[in-house]
Amino acid sequence: MSQNSSAVISPWAASAEEGGRARFAVPATPRPPSSATADRPVRGRLELGIKVPNGKSIASTQFHQGALRILRPHYLDESGQVCYVMVNPGGAYLGADLYVIDVEVGDGAKLLLTTQSATKIYRTPGSFAEQRMTLRLGEGAQLELAPDQLIAYREASYRQNTLITLTPSSSLVMAEVITPGWSPDGASFRYEELRLRTEIHVEAGGGTELLALDNLLIRPSLNDVTGMGFMEGRSHLGSLVVVDSRVDQALADELHALSAGHDAYTGVSLTASLGGTTGLVLRSLSDSTEELNRLLGACTALLRGQWYGQAPLDLRKY
Repeated sequence: MSQNSSAVISPWAASAEEGGRARFAVPATPRPPSSATADRPVRGRLELGIKVPNGKSIASTQFHQGALRILRPHYLDESGQVCYVMVNPGGAYLGADLYVIDVEVGDGAKLLLTTQSATKIYRTPGSFAEQRMTLRLGEGAQLELAPDQLIAYREASYRQNTLITLTPSSSLVMAEVITPGWSPDGASFRYEELRLRTEIHVEAGGGTELLALDNLLIRPSLNDVTGMGFMEGRSHLGSLVVVDSRVDQALADELHALSAGHDAYTGVSLTASLGGTTGLVLRSLSDSTEELNRLLGACTALLRGQWYGQAPLDLRKY
């Protein structure tokens, strides 16, 4: 993968390139959700609202239904940031499953949201599995989204739609790793389709404007995704999305330099600025979940230290 490889797997339009690091513009008009997903029955629903009444973030609303749960809150340090862990008691997503997650982080509140274990997509005969997530961040809100890896097994088809609305003073950090699951013949990329779509909107002038639209589509049955210009012979994909007023070219350069110490092909791109905030997307290819977790962990540790004065994450799940 070339250093501006994120252009291959997302619809950013390159406007300039310097020293192997590319800056990308964003399409002006997002597409509405597919009508094919409009009336699917909900297998699991989770709603979580966070506020900060006295310097310590707490849940103001909390609701779960079906095959989604959330564990009791805990605090990793003295920053006041609350950590919640999402759980799927069923253990995996199956065909025609729909999961809906709605999270609101209020003004000045801080949330770390993670999962108990990997999200597994098993065979989905007849229809794809789907997750729809809505995230809203208030003024000065901080959200770190750090799920375990997404594993797509043989004959799996999965769609993930994430809609994010934030303010120019909000801070968002999202990390994700995608890996192909085991198949009987030992080959990778036996899943049917992965479609991950993320829209990020910024509140500005009484309304909202689109900051970024990222659309990742992998169809191994139709394309040789291991070839040049796509996965470059690698099997695992890592992504880091950051939106913050402190994002700039210097940060992109710093993260790019940090990635050089890892066994992965990595590209970093920036969005245009909107209302005083800017987005950053880091994409990395590797053959190892652990290597991508180390890379993304190093990047988030840098941000946590520089921006929030917090130590690197140590979730101790296993």
